[in-house]
Amino acid sequence: MYSNYFTQKGQKENVISIAFYNLDNLFDIFDDPDTLDDDFTPTGKKKWSLRRYKHKIQKMGEVLSQIGLEHAKFPPSFIGLAELENESVLIDLVESKKLAPYHYDYVHYDSPDERGIDVGFIYRKECFEYLESKIYPLLLFEEDGKRDYTRDMLLVKGNLQGELVHIIVNHWPSRRSGTESSEHKRITAAKRVHEIIVEIQTETPHAKVIIMGDFNDGPMNVSVKKHLVTADFYNPMERLKSKGNGTLIYDEEWLLFDQIIFSRNFFDEASNKLTFKYADVFDPKFIKTWHGKRKNNPHRTYIGRWHQGGYSDHFPVYVYLEKN
Repeated sequence: MYSNYFTQKGQKENVISIAFYNLDNLFDIFDDPDTLDDDFTPTGKKKWSLRRYKHKIQKMGEVLSQIGLEHAKFPPSFIGLAELENESVLIDLVESKKLAPYHYDYVHYDSPDERGIDVGFIYRKECFEYLESKIYPLLLFEEDGKRDYTRDMLLVKGNLQGELVHIIVNHWPSRRSGTESSEHKRITAAKRVHEIIVEIQTETPHAKVIIMGDFNDGPMNVSVKKHLVTADFYNPMERLKSKGNGTLIYDEEWLLFDQIIFSRNFFDEASNKLTFKYADVFDPKFIKTWHGKRKNNPHRTYIGRWHQGGYSDHFPVYVYLEKN
C-alpha cells in the first residue's frame, strides 16, 4: 500500500485528497445562553473579539486550502471538521479568502454538546456530489445517571469522483476526567459507529465507508484498535504512529488522535474508481511554533488565556486517492 508512488515530486492529474481537521474552538463572538461558550465572547476569559475571530477564520482557510497540494492539483475534495460552534462559522469558513475560489459547500447540524461545539463537513461541489446526510446521537451517562451530552456523529453520503462513499465524521469524548476513567465512553462511541455501519450496509451491501475524526485515542488504544478497526477496515494511521508521527502534543508526548480509516474494499483496484494510496499528517512549518520551548508544536490560537493568534492545537490529517 505504501509503495514508491510519490517518490517523484509534483502534482498528478489523477490524484485527489481528503482530509480531517480539528479547528480548535472555532467559536463566533456571540453568547449562546444554552451552551457553555461564555469564555469565547468579548467579555469572557478569552477576550474573544471580532478581530480575533476573523483572523482565526482566515488562518483556518489558509491551512485547509493547502492540504494535499504536494501531489494533488487542488485542495481536498472533502474535509471533515471538529470543534466548530455553528452553521454561521462554517459559512464564514467556506467563504474565506483562501477557500472561496474552490466553491466549497457544507453540511452541519447542531449537536447537544455542553460547550456548543459540533462536527461538520465541507466539500468541493466539482468533485463530490452530495446525496444525503444524517446525525446520530451518542448516548452516554455518568455514574449518577445523568446524561453526558457530547457531539453527535455525522454521516454524509455522496459520490466522490463517481464512486459512492459513506463518510462518518466523529469527535469522541475527551480524556479530561482521566484516560482510563473515560475510556468506556470512547469504546461506546466505537460501538455506535458500527451500529451506523450496519445501517449503511443494510441499505448498501459492500458499501465503501470512510471513518474520520478526532477520536481522543490513538491507533493502538483499545477503543480504536479493538472496537473500531474491525477486520473489514484498515487504519493507515497505525503506520504513521509507528514512525513517531502525531497530530497534537501533551506532556511532551506526540499523540495521533486524528485519524482517517477505510473499509478494505477501497483497495480493490480492479473494481474501484478510486484507490487508497497514502496517508499523512499535514504539518508544514507555517502552522508550527517556530521557537522557544514549544518549537515545532502546533501553533495554537490560545495557550490558556494568552492569545497567540495561531491556527489549532492539532495538525490535520489527509489521504491521497488515485482515480483509476
